Amino acid sequence: MRRVYMDHAATTPMHPEVVTAMSEAMAGVFGNPSSLHAWGREARKALEEAREKVAALIGAEPGEIVFTGGGTEADNLAIKGVARANRERGRHIITSAVEHHAVLHACGDLEKEGFRVTYLPVDGQGRVSLDALSESLSDETILVSIMAANNEVGTVQPIAEIARLAHERGAYLHTDAVQAVGQIPVDVKEWDVDLLSLTGHKFYGPKGVGALYVRRRTRVLPVISGGGQERGLRSGTQNVPGVVGLGKAAELAEAELAGRARHAAALRQRLWEGIQRRVPGVVLNGPPLERLPGNLSLSIAGVEGEMLLLNLDYRGIAVSAGSACAAGSLEPSHVLRAMGLPRETAVGSLRLSLGRDNTEEDVDYVIDQVASAVEKIRSLQVGAAGH
Repeated sequence: MRRVYMDHAATTPMHPEVVTAMSEAMAGVFGNPSSLHAWGREARKALEEAREKVAALIGAEPGEIVFTGGGTEADNLAIKGVARANRERGRHIITSAVEHHAVLHACGDLEKEGFRVTYLPVDGQGRVSLDALSESLSDETILVSIMAANNEVGTVQPIAEIARLAHERGAYLHTDAVQAVGQIPVDVKEWDVDLLSLTGHKFYGPKGVGALYVRRRTRVLPVISGGGQERGLRSGTQNVPGVVGLGKAAELAEAELAGRARHAAALRQRLWEGIQRRVPGVVLNGPPLERLPGNLSLSIAGVEGEMLLLNLDYRGIAVSAGSACAAGSLEPSHVLRAMGLPRETAVGSLRLSLGRDNTEEDVDYVIDQVASAVEKIRSLQVGAAGH
């Protein structure tokens, strides 16, 4: 049976060159980067070389990169760290209704500490309302956190414009760029952001390692205490092989960015046109153009996303559904609900996310199998209704 992986927004396979770089680091660079002897200096050198590569990918200075255990930790450090460091100036935070749970739950934790959080609405394509942001900002606002690109529907937000509005009121801007980095051009200076989260496993690097860009003079308190590594913002002995892998993945992403984006966008268009042609009642979630190149989020009338996902998995295809099965009942995605999709449409959503290794043959196979699976599910439902 043919196997096709189209869930790159969840995680990507490691690039072979990343595997090689990490293997060499695991075998030969075992010193503690904080040690002063030769083994420690060798590890420190590997760490700083990786820091330079990550910085180059997003237009930052190496000294502004703080290595973390992944995107979730980076989000928590940014949001909780800035809020707690600036609470004497204000206790108001603004985010959006379509953020990743790492951001939403971090904000929820801060609400329990006495902070006030505004959750901005989005339009039918998942874009944050700039008017709502402008109206919500006040002298009490210390932080705005808006994702660069949505993990479910791929919508790309106008981060530079959001930064301008936030800075006019003296607030910091954090962006969760976990989905954006390695897929679209990201430049912290052009965007004028103060903090930016990224993680390696979204662009062919290892899991369990990420980074937070922290612009100089941004006031942040650590959320992990210890030996004071990473400018005192993230204590703990660094995961040197993981960081080396992250650095290599960043280097490759910078070199291959344009080609990867063209490849993914062309395949996405072929996939969308094919499914649209073969599957009645399918609609696109999110904007047709201002989206991540490899993201295709669909809703299919009369078909539950979970059932379709499992059917496709049986056929060797990996995708994601836009709903979560909890306690035997389907709960629609908070992103799709915030976009105004009715519940019955939201539970019929499917996310297909393409990557560097996908081919036109993969796309054509998936089109055939999606059409076949939808037809089968609908016929079963008609049969059940008849009884």
